[in-house]
Amino acid sequence: MPKAQKLSVTTSFDHKAFLASVSEQAGVYRMYNSEQTILYVGKAKNLKKRLASYFRKDVNSIKTKALVKQIAAIDVTVTHTEGEALLLENNYIKKYQPKYNILLRDDKSYPYLLITDHKHPKLGLHRGGKRIKGDYFGPYPTVGAVWESLRLMQKIFPLRQCEDSYYRARSRPCLQYQMGRCSAPCVDKISIEDYQQQVKLAKLFLKGKSIQVIEQLVEQMEKASKALAFELAAKYRDQITTLRKVQQQQYVSGLASELDVIGLARLKSQVAVHLLFIRDHKILGSKSYFPVVPAESSDSEILSAFVMQHYLGEGVDQNHIAKEIVIGQPIDNQKDIEALLSKQAGCEVKLATKVKTERTNYLKLARTNAENALISRNSHKESMQARFRALNELFELNQGVNRIECFDISHTMGQQTIASNVVFTPEGPLKSDYRRYNVEGITPGDDYAAMDFALNKRYGKVTAEAIMPDIIFIDGGKGQLGRAESFFAQLEHIKTPLLIGVAKGEGRKAGLETLIMAGTHQLISLPNDSPALHLIQHIRDESHRFAITGHRAKRQKNSKKSQLETIAGIGAKKRQALLKYLGGMQEVMQADINALTKVPGISSKLAKIIYEALHDK
Repeated sequence: MPKAQKLSVTTSFDHKAFLASVSEQAGVYRMYNSEQTILYVGKAKNLKKRLASYFRKDVNSIKTKALVKQIAAIDVTVTHTEGEALLLENNYIKKYQPKYNILLRDDKSYPYLLITDHKHPKLGLHRGGKRIKGDYFGPYPTVGAVWESLRLMQKIFPLRQCEDSYYRARSRPCLQYQMGRCSAPCVDKISIEDYQQQVKLAKLFLKGKSIQVIEQLVEQMEKASKALAFELAAKYRDQITTLRKVQQQQYVSGLASELDVIGLARLKSQVAVHLLFIRDHKILGSKSYFPVVPAESSDSEILSAFVMQHYLGEGVDQNHIAKEIVIGQPIDNQKDIEALLSKQAGCEVKLATKVKTERTNYLKLARTNAENALISRNSHKESMQARFRALNELFELNQGVNRIECFDISHTMGQQTIASNVVFTPEGPLKSDYRRYNVEGITPGDDYAAMDFALNKRYGKVTAEAIMPDIIFIDGGKGQLGRAESFFAQLEHIKTPLLIGVAKGEGRKAGLETLIMAGTHQLISLPNDSPALHLIQHIRDESHRFAITGHRAKRQKNSKKSQLETIAGIGAKKRQALLKYLGGMQEVMQADINALTKVPGISSKLAKIIYEALHDK
């Protein structure tokens, strides 16, 4: 086990005394400032030599000089091997996000296509742990890529994509069957053998064996034709035609069956890393990342940090590690990283630095995409900054406009009310500061009270030193704006931001919005081509999207809640007893008071309460 050596924080760091006691073994070090915030995490084969290099007089690196000036303490953790130190360093970087390390900041798991292990297997999207039995295909870079594949699969293989609860409840075919996108196994419109044949073909297709799929379909078509089953033969013919069209559209690689290609692009101090996914001889898609990179970081350091943070550490899915990762140039600790990747993946993983022909073309494609991603991102930033300038020109704030917040309320007939708070800066949406609030303790449908609730949650306990917006937009008319004015009038310890109501125009058409100024309630209408109006529309729409997404999730969760959960005195154990003893919710609904009384733990009084609650009209 690694040994940790902790030094106390001092106002002036005595590096000579520190170095005199440091081990010469391999390990990981963490550098702290006077506030005990971790500035940098590093690893070394020889801790003493590596740490001594920071305090030499001839250090030329500006980054190192700036780092050393802030050091107040250093933690040292000794490890058995350099590989162990590499993994521990990676885990610390992910956990603490130090200022002077290269940071990836992307912790989302990749989505997969899943064909479940079922009498009538379901084809669908899956994200997270692989707890469901079945065959997983991927990973895909984005959820959009999965949905595109699902739409394509529906046209070729009529497999069900509905949830098991929906599948079990069907008594007649759904609309997907009428559209020819499902074979309706739920109501026995297809035999189990024929359905399993379609499942087998779908799996072969997802493994990149489309030629083999076509050959089998041709064979089935000829058999059906000889048996005079012309309608069935026509279905096979249509499948073959669709598959051949898809084959022409998809780019199928000759050599690479499982490959990740990493392209890097730089523009001044900005960096983009583009990851290209190739599985089963075809490109599944790609994704761009914009890591936070300290000054003077080399391409080799960036690639090394990206590979470590993207593929290794706790919570990383080992199944998304490709057997070959093309990086195009050597990196530090390459052999150690390959060993760690191989251990995590459970098979040999190679980092390819010298590539030819096909892989060279893929690497060029990844680098081109990285360059385009940077250009596109900068174009968006410039556009956003121009809109902020236009907004400042409109309202003439002395300190400028550097932060905007917007509030919106979403509910259905007063139920499952959600308030959203979104934040924009000149860089764009600041999603880390977005907040949703479950509005409780108000009269259902009272939007004014809901706005009070949200404002109190966000600003009720802020101090004078807290980060406050320059402008707050309230999605609503004079009523909602008036409640915001009344709320801030009570907060004497903080300066009230500029409050503006955004009233929807006639027919809720974009461009017809009216701005309502706090205090005077003056109405302002901006021209359709105004950059300031475009920014207001953007933040208002984002606030609405964020609120309604939360509201729908809450509504869906509530709709799935058992009716038993709403009955007072019925806890988890009694619910379980009722469902287990009677055989399910439908049987509970049909049971009379005598039948309910026979359930262990259910008294006659409680049985009467349950019966009345379930049959209350």
